Amino acid sequence: MQAKTIDTAQKWLTFAILVMLLLAVRMFEQQLFYDPFLDYFKNDYLSGPVPAYDAAELFFGLGCRYWLNTFLSLGIIFVLFRDVALLKFTTVLYLTFFIVLIFAFFTLLYFQSQNNFLIFYTRRFLIQPLFLLLFVPAFFYQKRIAKK
Repeated sequence: MQAKTIDTAQKWLTFAILVMLLLAVRMFEQQLFYDPFLDYFKNDYLSGPVPAYDAAELFFGLGCRYWLNTFLSLGIIFVLFRDVALLKFTTVLYLTFFIVLIFAFFTLLYFQSQNNFLIFYTRRFLIQPLFLLLFVPAFFYQKRIAKK
């Protein structure tokens, strides 16, 4: 009984630390990552021109942030579900989404879409752990259905 209590406490402590690390990534985004779009999207981006950017640095900054959020998110998913097969599946999803989103983002930037909110939302999926917010409830639901 006591070992199970310790395991549960460790699980929730690990979960809390991983969530705090996700928050730290957000809090220190300007210091950690090159992204000229941080300030751009805080202002009137629907009417303003796209800021100048270094494509290689932007790719590296977005990629680092995406993968840092991904590793923390995968840690959270593992802590919650303790399922290696689910972790492998989720990793493949994250990799696939990264390839699609980074290609879409730079394609939209290259063609200077007049619809800047498409750039905004594509970038948002790259820099925020939104997939975690989608995956966790879906996996809990899947787990619940599987028990029936």
